[in-house]
Amino acid sequence: MSPRNNRPRGGETPDERPSTGLDRYGLERTEEYQGEDWKVRHVAGASATGKRYRCPGCDQEIPSGTPHLVAWPEYGGVDDRRHWHKACWNAKDRRTSKVQRSRNAPRY
Repeated sequence: MSPRNNRPRGGETPDERPSTGLDRYGLERTEEYQGEDWKVRHVAGASATGKRYRCPGCDQEIPSGTPHLVAWPEYGGVDDRRHWHKACWNAKDRRTSKVQRSRNAPRY
């Protein structure tokens, strides 16, 4: 029995392969939201142990270790990144712009 060959078939070099949108950290894509282009990246959540984020879509906390999305305006900086639940990002156009917090909810 010969060892498994993991090389791609077809003789393509990595530079000749079509771009799949993968970058060093995972799948990144561009979507339109509120009239501008946003970069969206999947986050596994395992690397952010102990960190908690507040989803702008539902105003609920994203617990540490939970897979979610990070989105930011294409020409924005690090401070413009927002962490979203995947379902909240998918429903962002169907939600109202004013999310009401409960009286006792913490402000993040």
